[in-house]
Amino acid sequence: MTTNVLFHSTPKRWAEYQAPLTRAFAAAGLDDIHLAEDIPAAEVDYMIYAPGGATDHDFSQHPRLKAVLSLWAGIETIIDNPTLTVPLARMVDHGLTQGMTEWVTGHVLRHHLGMDAHILGQTGTWDPVAPPLAQERRVTILGLGTLGTAAGLALAALGFPVTGWSRSQKSVAGLSCLSGDAGLLQALTVADILVLLLPDTAATRDILNADTLAALPEGAVVLNPGRGALIDDAALLAALDSGHIRHATLDAFRIEPLPPEDPYWANPKVTVTPHIASETRAITASEVIAENIRRGEAGEPLLHLVDRSLGY
Repeated sequence: MTTNVLFHSTPKRWAEYQAPLTRAFAAAGLDDIHLAEDIPAAEVDYMIYAPGGATDHDFSQHPRLKAVLSLWAGIETIIDNPTLTVPLARMVDHGLTQGMTEWVTGHVLRHHLGMDAHILGQTGTWDPVAPPLAQERRVTILGLGTLGTAAGLALAALGFPVTGWSRSQKSVAGLSCLSGDAGLLQALTVADILVLLLPDTAATRDILNADTLAALPEGAVVLNPGRGALIDDAALLAALDSGHIRHATLDAFRIEPLPPEDPYWANPKVTVTPHIASETRAITASEVIAENIRRGEAGEPLLHLVDRSLGY
């Protein structure tokens, strides 16, 4: 029997993913797959999900639907949809993880080495002041999922003392792992550079606010390649203006694209990157999608299932 896989996304993504998905299905031994961007609702078995616009899809119109497979790591726009009752898998793939690790490592090193002063601030003044070694610059990562753990281990391998914080206690060799409210405060107080890699949930929104910013060391740097809703924007701008926070490099925002009038653009202590820290790559993501459909058809547990009680 043919397994119908609906690609529910934009025409641009369909053009990007059609060939890699077809190859991945063949490599996974899925020979009887019908992949299309237009399949009658009643005949859809699996949905690959990455809409470019409206996110209020009515999943109840698909009586045969077995699972929804997101191309995104973040699933905050779909998880509360009351019509979604089948398993939901978020995207975790090695291409996405590698991209995030490279962005985090690159910007931590940029701020650690003070590269902006040399790249952007050429004044003709010879000032041979060397930066401290990595062992003297403390990094805290909020969020010890796949992305946070990978980034933390990469930084630890370079010699940075890395503290990781998560809602529930975790243990990662090479990292100092904390959890809970008391652990959050402790993790912030040792963050010369703070990296936000938490999901967007009710428990994490505005986790970086006036109180938690005040717990950071004077002159700390904030990196946010996670979710825009993690930051109270007004509080961060105030902390930058006061000098308590030295710089913020931000890749995710509450409104995207970031509007031209947003104060982040004009603030000299803010670097904006256009949500490029970790993009889903078609080749590697297609392999994950194919493996999950293979598992679903074989009656095996799906990878990266979302726990709706936790929000990720």
